[in-house]
Amino acid sequence: MMDMRKIICKSHRRLSEPRGVSPRSKSFGARLAALLVVMLAVTMLMVPLAKAAEVAMEKPAGEDKAVATLAGEVRDMGWVAFAARSEKGDWDLFVMRPDGSALRNITNTPDANEAYPLFSPNGKRLLYRQLKRDEMIDGNNYGAQGRLMFAKSDGTDPQPFGQPGEYPWASWSPDGQRIACLDIKGISFVDLETKKVAGKQPREGFFQQMTWSPDGKTLSGVSNGFGTAWSVAAMDIASGKPRAISSQDCCTPDWFPDGRHLIFSKRPGQWTQLWMADPQGRNPRLLYAEDGRHIYGGRVSPDGKYALFTGNINEDGDPGNSGAPMALMRLTDAPLIGGDGEALRKQHPQAKAGPVLTLPIGWEPCWTASETPGGETAKDDATKHDAANDQAAKETDVP
Repeated sequence: MMDMRKIICKSHRRLSEPRGVSPRSKSFGARLAALLVVMLAVTMLMVPLAKAAEVAMEKPAGEDKAVATLAGEVRDMGWVAFAARSEKGDWDLFVMRPDGSALRNITNTPDANEAYPLFSPNGKRLLYRQLKRDEMIDGNNYGAQGRLMFAKSDGTDPQPFGQPGEYPWASWSPDGQRIACLDIKGISFVDLETKKVAGKQPREGFFQQMTWSPDGKTLSGVSNGFGTAWSVAAMDIASGKPRAISSQDCCTPDWFPDGRHLIFSKRPGQWTQLWMADPQGRNPRLLYAEDGRHIYGGRVSPDGKYALFTGNINEDGDPGNSGAPMALMRLTDAPLIGGDGEALRKQHPQAKAGPVLTLPIGWEPCWTASETPGGETAKDDATKHDAANDQAAKETDVP
């Protein structure tokens, strides 16, 4: 996986090389390596990235019954949105089913780049950043680049909100009526209907990747206020007091749907890993680790039972700057150790052997239970995909 620390957690990193997370298991590592080779070939041959990713994803699920079972569990659990490079070379937003099926481009803007999509709490709207085509996405500043955009969650009716550079690191309020924004001057709470600032407070060391807790009482983000340059922290909105969740070279925090835990990346050694802890930083727990890959961008499913993540093997992204396959795992299978991982397994003897589902190439995914993002065309595609899978399963069962 890619070194999230350099792609997402360092001032000199660039986001046009999306960071990601590496899936688990020996078989996943082999599949990922093969996928990366395919990715490079695709880039050189100018074959559509999205199509290549779709093909790459479908093979693993059919090869491994455990992975196929996992895919079946999540297939109808809403939609995932993410950024990926299109066949025209720009970064567009895509949606897919959580198993990787029904993949489609929802922005299709060859003259611009889009990144950092976030579904509204009800899944009916999407906010994201839109940049000029020639502007490189910066892995340390992507939440402040370009202009903030709002659209329906299927990509239709896109509308700019403010001017380029305004409303940085926007995060939805639980009711979807406001956004919290973060810049060097502090934290601002903006009413979406009036565009008026409804409140402000000092940032207290927070500087990027800010998200709003499901109960609306807490903000999480990356802070340099706890003795390290990259700590995951939380702030009580009422008091404005921050606290460290983890201060061991951490980034990309996000909330569990019930608000009782956060998922984040941290780097205890050479390679970045996926962890979780409660909002006080207590009971930290490893979710996924793999020597040779950096794990980033963790997101939890709407039902709180699965984790989605992305990654690259190289610290600063793949050679073609196209990202890397995303992956999905059950949280009940954690902790998982990918690859050979002999040293990691000695450190975590309780590690399990659950499957990891390899997904299309992408970056910064988000997940909603809503059916709105799919649109009618995607629903038809998903139906055809399911029918094909059912037929394949019947043929496989024939003696």
